[in-house]
Amino acid sequence: MEQEPRWERQLIEKLAGAALLEQKRTRQWKTFFRLAWLLLIGTLLTMFFWQDEQDGGKLGGKHTAVVSLEGVIDSDSNASGRLLEGLEHAYNDRNTKGIIIRANSPGGSPVLSGIANDEIRRLKKLHPAISLHVVVEEVCASGCYYIAAAADRIHVDKASIIGSIGVVSDGFGFDKAIERLGIERRLTTAGSNKAMNDPFSPRDPQQQAIHQSLLDEIHQQFIAVVKQGRGSRLKADAEVFSGRVWLGSGSIALGLADDLGSVGSVAREQIRAEELVDFTPGDDLASRFAKRIGVSFAGSIRALFDSRFF
Repeated sequence: MEQEPRWERQLIEKLAGAALLEQKRTRQWKTFFRLAWLLLIGTLLTMFFWQDEQDGGKLGGKHTAVVSLEGVIDSDSNASGRLLEGLEHAYNDRNTKGIIIRANSPGGSPVLSGIANDEIRRLKKLHPAISLHVVVEEVCASGCYYIAAAADRIHVDKASIIGSIGVVSDGFGFDKAIERLGIERRLTTAGSNKAMNDPFSPRDPQQQAIHQSLLDEIHQQFIAVVKQGRGSRLKADAEVFSGRVWLGSGSIALGLADDLGSVGSVAREQIRAEELVDFTPGDDLASRFAKRIGVSFAGSIRALFDSRFF
């Protein structure tokens, strides 16, 4: 077998060496970019926590935390869950001087409203130095007011809708309609009250009484929570618990609210921390993290320029 010419071997060696060198450079660049990304993320996190150390909050100085309670209170909207999540973060931010719940809700589930009321009372006991205010904008009725009763003070606009301290259960009865149509209702149960309030069966007086007792018990729980929260401010007027609503201007005289006020005026005049920071949870964790990093980064840049160039 003929020996490979010397120049060919040298060429092959050079090509192989060049290929190995290129692979090495590629790995080095990949390592460089990975380190650069880690450095960038580390810098952002450092600036974020540095800003928190320097100013103690999202943008610096003492602020008023705002958490929104909006829409129907039920498991689909998770309005009460979002409220409690926002309150947890607001209470744990060391620069929160006071908290405002911005209320715009017609109410909803008495169970979820009761859970929120209990949790708010727990948080208040853990953070007694942070005042909690509810500012009613358009409406705070029924379950929303159940939650609001846990606050230190309730503020309204003169045209706000507030109250509805009552319980409602509704439905339809089709038993007479299906009888006229010649439809036979075939219903089998184990348990005499299993089909209570079945819309295709005639009303049973005994079951109706059971249903009413449940509503009355929930109503009494609602009344007890309102009395506990409002205390001596609440006027001794049975009409207050009749389920009707009032305008904000009339609710103050009944003790359902304390005074007129907006988010801005309460932060400025009562909490005395004019800067507002919204702690209402975003749609997902990624958007909340991005927003928080972005705000912190902007605050850090502003602080850098303020301290060094002006």
